[in-house]
Amino acid sequence: MLGYALLSFAVAAVGGLILAASVLRGRLAPWALSLVHAALGATGLVLTLLAVLGGARGSAALALVLLLVAALGGFFLASFHLRGKPGPKPVVVIHALVAVSGVLCLTGAVLNLA
Repeated sequence: MLGYALLSFAVAAVGGLILAASVLRGRLAPWALSLVHAALGATGLVLTLLAVLGGARGSAALALVLLLVAALGGFFLASFHLRGKPGPKPVVVIHALVAVSGVLCLTGAVLNLA
């Protein structure tokens, strides 16, 4: 299950790079891509949650916490998008860094490194 979560986050990250590039240039990100990014992130988050509830520990649990924090940042950024404004650039960077940290922890769990 963690492998599927990792795959979902990896695909979401590709979209996230495109979204971040738009926002960092001061442009509104494409809505369709934002929705796909959110859906893939939510899918990965639910799969990670189910794995942790099913007994996965260590870095999987830490990944879940980090990815939940990243999701909160994503909701905050979506609130700007709904108002037709690009999100704050520092929040975009923090959202990305926290999400990448979570995915790295998840990768460790998938590879049984911790």
